[in-house]
Amino acid sequence: MVISNLNTDRILELLRFIEACLQELRPFAKISKEEFLSDKKNPPFVESYLRRSLEAVFDIGRHILAKTYGFRGIEYKVIAKELGERKVISKGLSDILYTMAGYRNRMVHLYREITPEELYYIAAHNLKDFDSFIREIVAFLKAYEEKIRTG
Repeated sequence: MVISNLNTDRILELLRFIEACLQELRPFAKISKEEFLSDKKNPPFVESYLRRSLEAVFDIGRHILAKTYGFRGIEYKVIAKELGERKVISKGLSDILYTMAGYRNRMVHLYREITPEELYYIAAHNLKDFDSFIREIVAFLKAYEEKIRTG
């Protein structure tokens, strides 16, 4: 069901934004925890780019759900769940996004509880989840455009 056309240019722009953020984050995956923690500028740097990436992920999800299924004003965890239910992304990635939504909420609302150690862990072990999101959204967009082309 298509309520109105997706703004694929906007989605692609946001995907490029996520990739740019990941480029800034990837060097932290290659350093030791001790090295990461030794510079007090590292955690806020990672936190900023991580939060921006998460915001872009959920902006994309919200746009897709609004334009293709008529959703309005939904929270991040619902976006994660519905993207999986509607087969925009895989169930496995939907589950990961659900966790990411909770982490984003912690970053925004419980920011004082975010530790440098967990930011290091995410940079070192979880950036691949953003790569999976990008791949699956690109595949969704290709299928969407094919469907529009062929009617």
